[in-house]
Amino acid sequence: MKSKIWIISLTFLAILSGCKDSTDGENVTAQTHAYQSVSITHDLGNTVISKYPQRVAVLDMNDVDFLDSLGVPFIAMPKDFIPHYLKTYQNNETVSDIGAIVQPNIEKIYKAKPDLILSSPLHDSIYEKLKEISPVLRYDINYKNSENQIEIIKQHFLDLGRIFLKENQAKELIKKLDNEIKEVKKVTQNSPKTALIILHNNGSFSNFGINSRYGFVFQDLGVKPAVNLQQNSLHGYPISSELINQANPDIIYIIDRTAVMEKKSVISKNSIKNSLLENTKAWKSENIIFVDAEAWYTAAASPSAIKIIIHDVLKGYQQ
Repeated sequence: MKSKIWIISLTFLAILSGCKDSTDGENVTAQTHAYQSVSITHDLGNTVISKYPQRVAVLDMNDVDFLDSLGVPFIAMPKDFIPHYLKTYQNNETVSDIGAIVQPNIEKIYKAKPDLILSSPLHDSIYEKLKEISPVLRYDINYKNSENQIEIIKQHFLDLGRIFLKENQAKELIKKLDNEIKEVKKVTQNSPKTALIILHNNGSFSNFGINSRYGFVFQDLGVKPAVNLQQNSLHGYPISSELINQANPDIIYIIDRTAVMEKKSVISKNSIKNSLLENTKAWKSENIIFVDAEAWYTAAASPSAIKIIIHDVLKGYQQ
């Protein structure tokens, strides 16, 4: 559901003499503002933020990236799988470790004393418990079907911009994202090439089509699918070498889940080599693209992740 924002005026007013106001609130502290309560409707209800959040707990790597992009500090996050572009937080002692992304530690979150928690669908099962600790803002991203994903990303940017008095900055970052998408579509839409997106998981492979968690690569970035298997599973539709051969894509993008989850090196082309794959156009043209699995698998719905995904997508059109 696309978030809707209502601004509710408060009677609270803070005045600081000699301080100049900024159009985006970024050059003055929150305490110098008359903070206006922000109400956001999401798929699990409505969240009201009545005061400027100063102790934010973040449960999803996408939200870590959003806040990092906006320059907003936070006090807690899971540290089990941090993508390389956010590694500065791994040993940051000012940001406490609250466990795993999929199963954050409720007790550790409570001890962190957050005044706002940012969650995702991965945490829906503990949403009510989280609400007992502080207001919870749910990021309405769909990890099984990425229809409208880019619009959801942009709306979430605006939501966070309003909450943290960074609305103008959020709009500028959205404009940059729009331009990057526009540029990649110039390449993909004008090319006849077709592609498969495949997830590697301990020797098995799954395909992701236009209605999957990576459907936005086809729908929003303009890549043409080599085959359209209707599947919106979190881990895709099992695919064999025979089916890959029949689809005969020009490009194969491979996401190595095993490399992320087991912290191993990414598999090589030789490790998946067989006669069926060798007869595909992608193999013959050396268009097997091993993508940045940390961006694609751990996140895939935040500004830095989308930028990396676009970069990986374009690699398939350089041959």
